[in-house]
Amino acid sequence: QVQLVESGGGSVQAGGSLSLSCAATGSILSINRMGWYRQAPGKQREVVAVITSGGSTDYADSAKGRFTISRDNAKNTVYLQMNSLKPQDTAVYYCNANIKRYGSVRNLDYWGQGTQVTVSS
Repeated sequence: QVQLVESGGGSVQAGGSLSLSCAATGSILSINRMGWYRQAPGKQREVVAVITSGGSTDYADSAKGRFTISRDNAKNTVYLQMNSLKPQDTAVYYCNANIKRYGSVRNLDYWGQGTQVTVSS
């Protein structure tokens, strides 16, 4: 029943900004870590930014100073504000959440369907 739905992807010129959102829905008891990952054509998926339930954040070196991850626990939503975008940021961006469902004692990782971000030069 748990689903992650991303929105906010699109095309932008270098130097521009985009904001991504990901809302988790379903029979959710709690959400631990949430994060954003990306995968460019021919490359492995890589972490962009993660945020704990308490708000602690960690960023890939390539994202530091340009991207900001945040979350709204009341809405089960994680955001990624991306500024000063570069062509190298072009990828499919995936939302991730480590979620404990009602009736379960263990957490599982869930993934969104991915949203395309294209940065042109």
